[in-house]
Amino acid sequence: MPIYNAPIKDMQFILHDLLKVSEQDIPGFDELDRDFTGAVLEEAGKVASEVLAPLNGVGDTEGCVLENGTVRTPKGFKEAFKQMKDGGWTAMDCDPQYGGQGLPYIMHMAAQETLVSANMAFQMYQGLTHAAYSAIYIHGTDAQKQMYLPKMTTCEWTGTMNLTEPHCGTDLGLMRTKADPQDDGSYAITGQKIFISAGDHDMADNIIHLVLAKIPGGPDGIKGVSLFIVPKFIVNDDGSLGDRNGVSVGKIEEKMGIHGNATCVMNYDGAKGYLLGEMHKGMRAMFTMMNEARLGVGLQGYAQSEVAYQNAVAYANDRLQGRAVTGVENPEGPADPLMVHPDIRRNLMDQKSFNEGARALTFWGAYLMDRAHKNGDAEADGLISLMTPVIKGFQSDKGFEYAVAAQQVYGGHGYIEESGMSQFARDARIAMIYEGANSVQALDLVGRKLAQDGGKHVMAFFEMIKTFIADNKGDEAYERDFLDPLKAASKDLQAAGMYFMQNGMKNPNNALAGSYDFMHMMGHVCIGLMWARMGKAAIDALADGASDTAFYETKIATGRYYMARQLPATALHLARINTGADTVMALDAAQF
Repeated sequence: MPIYNAPIKDMQFILHDLLKVSEQDIPGFDELDRDFTGAVLEEAGKVASEVLAPLNGVGDTEGCVLENGTVRTPKGFKEAFKQMKDGGWTAMDCDPQYGGQGLPYIMHMAAQETLVSANMAFQMYQGLTHAAYSAIYIHGTDAQKQMYLPKMTTCEWTGTMNLTEPHCGTDLGLMRTKADPQDDGSYAITGQKIFISAGDHDMADNIIHLVLAKIPGGPDGIKGVSLFIVPKFIVNDDGSLGDRNGVSVGKIEEKMGIHGNATCVMNYDGAKGYLLGEMHKGMRAMFTMMNEARLGVGLQGYAQSEVAYQNAVAYANDRLQGRAVTGVENPEGPADPLMVHPDIRRNLMDQKSFNEGARALTFWGAYLMDRAHKNGDAEADGLISLMTPVIKGFQSDKGFEYAVAAQQVYGGHGYIEESGMSQFARDARIAMIYEGANSVQALDLVGRKLAQDGGKHVMAFFEMIKTFIADNKGDEAYERDFLDPLKAASKDLQAAGMYFMQNGMKNPNNALAGSYDFMHMMGHVCIGLMWARMGKAAIDALADGASDTAFYETKIATGRYYMARQLPATALHLARINTGADTVMALDAAQF
């Protein structure tokens, strides 16, 4: 059975050495001292390794079953979900007014990593509920909040998001699901939605679907889309559950991975729905949910890479194969462990340096969300808006790549289901697709986010890097190993942005053909910035006499690896971008 141990020491390093959370002026952050965050993460790690991880393979093997109109989850899921609810893990950052604990969002995300690494398919039931909670919390009426949020906070009721239809995915303006106004102020929702994660299951008393639909007579396209609350069971005025609503499961999709999560076809047959937010402004409300979910998917990317990496390291230290070229290192055995071979080390260092950098970037993103929401900080809001497609797209791409790389360490044994490595790769694969496929993230980044507010936020990002470099000069080794590579990569990114400005206006394809490369280039620069900051934090900790010297020295060495071996990829991406669209668009459709 695969292993998983929550990387609590690294999380604590990011929270306290890097982000210095307890020193921030954000409400609630002053309570986040090392003892408190350590206690929370220790408990989350126990739930992850002792409760959820043992069920990961069970969910993968058994999957979900549709019986008599209700989905049955894999063996052990219902009991584990009850433990999650009873332990308060579903309510960490929810508003105390609705039964939540009121912790900062960054603590929710940190705990989520452990649970996602342990059992991604299971954790999606709670994760989607949290996103639906947020949409109702921000856009709902007081009555809607009082009716739905207390039960969603505890996951007595869970939530979903319903966007995709058989004939339209990203182009939601083509949707056909309609919402007919009723005399009582509700709407009759009719249509079919597909790929609905956690669409139905047996772990909650009710499921609150958030459904995009069009009200007849509204504007054409995406401007005519509204968002509706459509419960599985009608909720009576006193909060009790009434009749079954007109929503049913058509089937459970057979998928490549995340078998433990019920991905459903949902049929709405005149189901009673209630408008959430403004009429014809459904995408505004849905994006509250989607942007949070996209950060969560970016977390899923590196969280699957992390658990795969942990197992690959254990295997590389245990499996005996060949001898070290520099001399025997295991004279008592018939061969040396895989770990002695440079290419195994290269593979594992790729994984380790990405995982730790992506964790820092994701925690920083959560910090920006807290600053934006709790302090009303417009600059933080603009920066996390810019970062969201990068965190989602780059990290889920690389997370899958490194889950496969971890599988490769096992050789043939990694391809055998018994090792469990296949599941990590298969589960990680979906993160590149849902919540907006990664090509859409790249288009969003280049087509919308770079120009947002007149380019203010991307310019602020470049200025942040420039200022950090200027403020941290003086140590020759640090400049060489961290600041110089970051400066070169940032220049590559700025050059790509300049190319888009000079060539994208006259031919938009010149920008769009390079959008995917730009997303990856920016991902590398973001993680490069994180490593430059972490390298400085580790150097400072050693200078201050930190007792755990091995940890900080390892952190510095891992950062040096990323800056030397990973960050130079920006030059390749820039070279591709500078070729423009001619080679990309050279063939007619019939020539493919």
